[in-house]
Amino acid sequence: MDYLNNTLDSIPRALHLALAGFGALFVTSKILSFLRLFLSVFVLSGTNLRKYGKKGTWAVVTGASSGLGKEFATQLAAKGFNLVLVSRTLSNLEALSQELEGKFSGLQTRVLDMDFSADDEADYARLAQLIYGLDVGILINNVGQSHSIPVPFLETESKELRDIVTINCLGTLKVTQIVAPGMQTRKRGLILTMGSFGGWMPTPYLATYSGSKAFLQHWSSSLAAELKSSNIDVQLCLSYLVTTAMSKVRRTSLLIPDPKSFVRGALGKVGSGGWQNTAYTYTPYWSHALMAWVIENTIGIGHSLGILVNLKMHMGIRSRALRKAARSSKKE
Repeated sequence: MDYLNNTLDSIPRALHLALAGFGALFVTSKILSFLRLFLSVFVLSGTNLRKYGKKGTWAVVTGASSGLGKEFATQLAAKGFNLVLVSRTLSNLEALSQELEGKFSGLQTRVLDMDFSADDEADYARLAQLIYGLDVGILINNVGQSHSIPVPFLETESKELRDIVTINCLGTLKVTQIVAPGMQTRKRGLILTMGSFGGWMPTPYLATYSGSKAFLQHWSSSLAAELKSSNIDVQLCLSYLVTTAMSKVRRTSLLIPDPKSFVRGALGKVGSGGWQNTAYTYTPYWSHALMAWVIENTIGIGHSLGILVNLKMHMGIRSRALRKAARSSKKE
């Protein structure tokens, strides 16, 4: 009987020790994760872009004529990369080409006007011809489209739905299939695809856009594993809001940088996302990274609470947009 009593008494003690051990491991893992975040964001640099080619190596930038694409082109030119600029409007591309060639001595540029929503095979053939023989070391998959305003999925116009999927998904995949084989032959390259918090966390009222960016997340990580043995780095670059035409946000804040600041981080922090839950993904801007860490380490990605917060936020954005449109209509 004494033996049985001693055994029963030992169970709570053993359970207490086990729980204490698990608790210590949990807290330690979070501390180490935050330390990795801090070092990645505030101390360590990302991969040196010279890994992907010497001065004069080419970079392909889609969605290049404005916003983040224009800033990627500008900063890559400053680092000595020649540019293939791809976007919809030829006049904007030619103006950017002249501006950059005038600013950076010895810079070479090529331009291709291409409407990704058309999904025209002739356009992709022109791109393949344009880069033929070029030493392309970097591909920036930046082209993208979101909804004009937050909208319930069942009320999404068919053209908007089709364009978002065609541009964000098919456009990115087809451009990569054209550019990546040359990188694989040369055994070096960077494929950087712009992701979004809208795809990282399910976002009601932006369901089609959210789904398209989630698709890119999984595609990019899968491609990264496939091409790693060829010495090609494939990275999905996560972004919260930036002051661009797509976001429709004009003022910077603690959480909303301008394109110059964001792209500086995006090019300077390549490969710095070791603290994130998804491989081959990084969040370059410091406040975005802190937000991502908090979400990943508290409620988690895809939790119903986070989805509910997104729902309420975008319902509010939609209501304000509709009221603004109604006021403008009355003035007319």
